[in-house]
Amino acid sequence: MFCIKRFKCIMPLLTLLLIAAIFPTDALSQRGTRENIKIPDIRGYLTLKCDFHMHTVFSDGIVWPTVRVEEAWRDGLDVIAITDHLEGQKFRRDVPTQHDRAHEIAKPAAEASNIILIRGTEIARSLMHHNAIFTTDNESIFIDDFHESIQAAADQGAFIFYNHPGWRQAEGKSVWHEQQNEIFAKKSLHGIEVVNGRNYYPLSHQWCIDKKLTMLANSDVHNPLYFDYDASADEHRPMTLVFAKKRTAESVKDALFARRTAIWWKNYLIGDEQYLRPIFNETVEVITSELTITGNGGATLQVSNDSCVSYELEIGESEFVTAPKNVTLSAGRTVRIALKKKDVELFGKKKIRLPITVKNLYVLPNTGLEDEITFSLNFDKPAEK
Repeated sequence: MFCIKRFKCIMPLLTLLLIAAIFPTDALSQRGTRENIKIPDIRGYLTLKCDFHMHTVFSDGIVWPTVRVEEAWRDGLDVIAITDHLEGQKFRRDVPTQHDRAHEIAKPAAEASNIILIRGTEIARSLMHHNAIFTTDNESIFIDDFHESIQAAADQGAFIFYNHPGWRQAEGKSVWHEQQNEIFAKKSLHGIEVVNGRNYYPLSHQWCIDKKLTMLANSDVHNPLYFDYDASADEHRPMTLVFAKKRTAESVKDALFARRTAIWWKNYLIGDEQYLRPIFNETVEVITSELTITGNGGATLQVSNDSCVSYELEIGESEFVTAPKNVTLSAGRTVRIALKKKDVELFGKKKIRLPITVKNLYVLPNTGLEDEITFSLNFDKPAEK
């Protein structure tokens, strides 16, 4: 006789078995293809693609740890951290409570896939959740008192950041809790998730600037990743871009403490101007750098974008030519921008500086990067009648 109650009890285990069947551990490295993310290395640093917040069956996620490695490999990531909750384990009846076990299980698969795996955990108290990564012993961090738990992680040299600061708040709003003043004063708070999953928090972006905290973007994924992000629609998980001296865990840690990060979220790059400007300039090239306009005619400027981000430009006023106000430099493509000479008396060669705002490169909350496109124009005299 079919028993609904018994079926509900075994459902978590059946879910695990199904996922294991779909993603067999020993075949992970042989399945699928890897996304090549085109965001350049800059300023002598490697640009590493990272996700420092994700869950498995060892807390309230519904996948085995090796699945997180396979997803990361397919998504083009270089570095991940599995950060299961210390306080909550949804499948404790099926999976033993061992706070370092997910890392241990995932490590061989990460090494085989050339993914840097960082040990970490999530310290979750009420609405105030923090991740500690680069921990050495998660079991010893599981302490009832919040401040003692944070201090235990800090004593291990962990990098600690505030998770989803606008969780369960009105859209875009972030909350700074009183307890965070204490850990900030003790220098035990090092970063904030400016982006968590699908949510961007402008106020947290400003906090990072004002308080000199590191900006992060993470998926906080609990389901199989492709339940939440549609790969067929070119939808990607949010990522922290870490500018590291080497492709090592130690260099990643150094970069995080030095605040050398930016964020790739949807079609936005978010971060300090010193990192976003070189990314833009490294990937955008004027193909037709010298053009000719005859009389009061026009010319076509060709500009290429060698990145995976489509740049949304707002073009400002030029003294000599007009251009469309809004232009999209599509990812991996070359676009044409129509120019027309203004009604001015001008002959000969002239260097043109076309002021632009890259609207989806946020150097301040909801504020685009100011830059320019430069090229030369030859203004010929009109033919004599």
